[in-house]
Amino acid sequence: MMDCDVLVIGAGLAGLAAAAEAAARGRKVIVLDQEGEQNLGGQAFWSLGGLFFVDSPEQRRMGIRDSRELAGQDWLGSSQFDRPEDHWPRLWAEAYLDFAVGEKRRWLHALGLRWFPVVGWAERGGGLAHGHGNSVPRFHITWGTGPAVLEPFIRLVREAESRGLVRFRFRHRVDELVTAGGAVTGARGAILKADPVGRGERSSRDVIGDFEISAGAVIVCSGGIGGNHELVRRNWPRKRLGQPPASMVSGVPHHVDGRMLEIAGRARGSVINADRMWHYTEGLKNFDAIWPDHGIRILPGPSSFWCDADGNRFSAPAMPGFDTLGTLAAIRRSGHDYSWFILTRAIIKKEFALSGSEQNPDLTGKSIALLLKRLGAKPTGPVQAFMDRGEDFVVKDRLEDLVEAMNGLTGENRLSVSHLKAQIEARDREIDNPFSKDAQVTAIRGARAYRGDRLLRTARPHRLLDPKTGPLIAVRLHILTRKTLGGLQTNLSGQVLELSGEPVPGLYAAGEVAGFGGGGMHGYNALEGTFLGGCIFSGRAAGRGAAAEV
Repeated sequence: MMDCDVLVIGAGLAGLAAAAEAAARGRKVIVLDQEGEQNLGGQAFWSLGGLFFVDSPEQRRMGIRDSRELAGQDWLGSSQFDRPEDHWPRLWAEAYLDFAVGEKRRWLHALGLRWFPVVGWAERGGGLAHGHGNSVPRFHITWGTGPAVLEPFIRLVREAESRGLVRFRFRHRVDELVTAGGAVTGARGAILKADPVGRGERSSRDVIGDFEISAGAVIVCSGGIGGNHELVRRNWPRKRLGQPPASMVSGVPHHVDGRMLEIAGRARGSVINADRMWHYTEGLKNFDAIWPDHGIRILPGPSSFWCDADGNRFSAPAMPGFDTLGTLAAIRRSGHDYSWFILTRAIIKKEFALSGSEQNPDLTGKSIALLLKRLGAKPTGPVQAFMDRGEDFVVKDRLEDLVEAMNGLTGENRLSVSHLKAQIEARDREIDNPFSKDAQVTAIRGARAYRGDRLLRTARPHRLLDPKTGPLIAVRLHILTRKTLGGLQTNLSGQVLELSGEPVPGLYAAGEVAGFGGGGMHGYNALEGTFLGGCIFSGRAAGRGAAAEV
C-alpha cells in the first residue's frame, strides 16, 4: 500500500501550489523539506512579491498600453531560444504569456492578493524593439510582498491538512528517488536533527534516522542552485559571461543547493540549459546577514554613474535597471568581481530601493504611514541603514575625497580622480538640454515620461558634481547569485522527460528546479516578475498532472 498518492519534494511556493492542486482533487499528499517548518514557503518569503501581468487594470490606470502581442515580442526577444531542446521551454513561455494576460490576475485576486497601484518598470533591456527587455512597465508589487504571495497557498494546504489530505515531513532530506519497473515510485533519504535556527539561517545536517516513502507520483519542487557557489561556477556560461567570479554574495539561503537536479537525473530525468542563469550585478554585503554570504540587491533607478573597478564608465545597455546579463558580461570583461555606482543624495533618496520583503517594511507590513515616507526628503530607513552601517558605501562632499575613500575601501588604489572627473563632467554637460547624445541621459528623460517613474523612481536630471545635490555617494557592487534559468525538462503537464523526450513515469517537477517550466521558459534572460509567477503556474500544472496520473 502506498504512503500517499502524491509526494511533493520541497515546501516552497511551487511545492505549495502543487500540493494545493493535488489535494483539491482529493489526492493524499505528503510534502517533504530538508529544512524546518520555520522555512515553510522557501525563497518566496524573502521576495519583493513582484508579478508579471499583461494589460492589467493597474497598467491601464497608469496610462500603460500593453498587449499579448507586445509581451510576446518582449519575451521572445529576451529568451532568444536557439537550441533544439528549447522546444518545451518555448511552449511553456507561450502558455505562461497566455496565463499572464488572461487568468492569472483574476485567479490570484480571487485568492486574496492585491497589488501596489504604481507598476514598476524592471529590466528595460538592450535598446532594440525586437530585442531583450520590457517595452512597458509590467512589475506588479504584491501588497504585503512575498509573505502575501505565499499566504493563500499556505492557507489552502493547511486547510487540506486539517481534512487529512496533506501531511508535512520537515527535516527530511531526499537522497534518492525510488524506481520500479522504469517508474518513479517514491523517495528515500535521511531524517535530519531538528534545529531551531531562524528562517533562512544555516541549519545542521546531523542525521538521526532514515526514511522511505512510496507514492503514485513524485513532484520535485526543490528550487535552484544559487546558494551553492561551487555549482554556480561549474555551470557558469564562460563563452557568454567570461570566467566565473572568484567572489560573489548570495541572494538565497544556503539550502538552495541544487542537490535534486543530480538526484532526478539519476532517475533518468533530463537536465537542460544548465548554463542559463540569472545573477544580479548590484549586490551589497548585508551588514545584518541571515545566511552565509548574504547579499541584498539594489533595485536602482536609471541615474547612477556606473563604472568598473578601474573607473571606466560602462556603455549602454549596461545602465542601471536595463540589461542585467549584458552588464554582468561587461563586468566580467573588466577582469574584476565588483563595480561602482557614483551618485548623489538626490538620486539615492528617489531611486534606491532594496529587494526583499525584510527590506521593505512598508510594503510587507501594508503600512500606508511608512509608505508615505518614501515621498519625503530622506532615503528609506533600510537604505539609510546600509548607508550608515554597510561596508560598501562611501559618502563624501568632494570627488577627490570620495575617490580616496573608494581606494581605501578596496585597498587596490585602482581609481584616478582625473579619470573619473573627466567622465562625470562630460556626462554633466549633457544635462543642460532636454536632449542628448548620451544614452543614459536620454534614458533618464525617457523614464520620467512615465508618471510612475517620475513620481517614485527617477530623480530630476542634474549634474552629479553640483554641490547642491550632494553629498556624493559611492557604492561598491558585488555579483549576487539568484536564479537558475535551466533545469529539469518537463512537458506542459509538468512530467519530467528523458533525453529521448519520453516522460519518466511517476516523475514531475515545478518551479526553479524545472527552469520555471519546461527546463527553462525564460531562455537566456528574464523579464522580471516572472519567477514567483513561474513557480505558481508550473506548480499548479504539475499538481494537476500528478493528480490525474494516480
